[in-house]
Amino acid sequence: MSLFKRNKTWWTDFSVNGVRYRMSLDTTDWREAQTQEKEKITQATEGKLAPSSQQFARLAFAEAMERYLDSRRLELSKRSLEKERQLLVCPARFFGASSLARISAESLLAYREQRAKAGLTPAYVNMEMGVIRRILKRAKRWHLVADDIRPLRERREVGRALTPEEKVRLLATAGSRPEWRVARCAAVLALNTTMRGCELKGLRWRDVSLLDHVLTIRHSKTEAGERVIPLNRNALAAMKELYRRAQRFRATEPDHYVFPACENGNIDATRPQEGWRTAWRHLTRAIRCPACDQLQNPADECRNEECKADIRKVKSPLAGLRFHDLRHHAITELAESQASEQTIMAIAGHVSPKMLAHYSHVRLEAKRHALDALSGGGTGGSYGTNHGTKGPAPRIPNPQVVEMNGRPVGARTPDLYRVKVAL
Repeated sequence: MSLFKRNKTWWTDFSVNGVRYRMSLDTTDWREAQTQEKEKITQATEGKLAPSSQQFARLAFAEAMERYLDSRRLELSKRSLEKERQLLVCPARFFGASSLARISAESLLAYREQRAKAGLTPAYVNMEMGVIRRILKRAKRWHLVADDIRPLRERREVGRALTPEEKVRLLATAGSRPEWRVARCAAVLALNTTMRGCELKGLRWRDVSLLDHVLTIRHSKTEAGERVIPLNRNALAAMKELYRRAQRFRATEPDHYVFPACENGNIDATRPQEGWRTAWRHLTRAIRCPACDQLQNPADECRNEECKADIRKVKSPLAGLRFHDLRHHAITELAESQASEQTIMAIAGHVSPKMLAHYSHVRLEAKRHALDALSGGGTGGSYGTNHGTKGPAPRIPNPQVVEMNGRPVGARTPDLYRVKVAL
């Protein structure tokens, strides 16, 4: 190793395991340069320092961003890659021509502050910072600022579970208009299979077996999402309806999508549908006039010429319902059916009980029913234990008996006996 000066600034040049490292120490003090050089050697030994042959850390952020995205093409799906590119639009404007080696914790905090003032949610800011973190990790620069950058606290949104009345209303409303047909079939499948919207849009006919009543999810958000799901009666009926629709457009080849792209009435079965956002927004906001019961969009007055009632305060109970909430609802119903966690995770594609707990927010009535069972089914009676606790305790307790505080449960203690006598 060696220290040398260049324009009054100390540089270091050393090798670790045959790899050469040559860089500026950004100091004019010789003692400080010695200290920094030892730290750089330690970092290089731990694999936290980029060698001189790797110029990535010296690139401007915009150029490093493009190289990073090119390297991710083999790792990410097309949609995920587009999302990462979108997340990097504002960071590229902010950091511009600054090299990765010049990005400090202060500049990262300043960028985050700017985005928060612009009104972005903490979740979106964290996603942007996540992409920046991955770029800096590749440049071996993230460990230098990691201790100063902590994710913003995100608001935890628990998914919505429908009431039986809301579920009936949703399906009835979705079936009331032909333009909502595809959205209705997608809703039925989500409610009966726990499938995500992205899983539905990526489904091809080769993944569906109408004879065996099963479908296979080959591409999902996570590896655990790749699974086989049996089709119940409702899901099978919706899938058959979609198949009959596909037959009219001659879009039933194995590689054709179950939900094909549709632009201006033209069906392209070789591309997946982008979504059903417009139809979903209309059907969840649709209201019924209290006077004439006509289904319509929210407005100041009823569109029925014979009614013209004031409906400005009428709001749909389904307003704000997300399509992803249907997955929450399906998992909730599975939890209420007392299916095992392993069964629910196999159907829903979860990877841990913690994620299952996030989704399965069991409704109040199910909780009340479970607690009523503790009091004899809600009849007011209680389970008698008088005869069960008066028998003589065995000299050698059964090893299968549950113990509490070192005693078998049910064994009489002197303190409990005195309380009973006092009562």
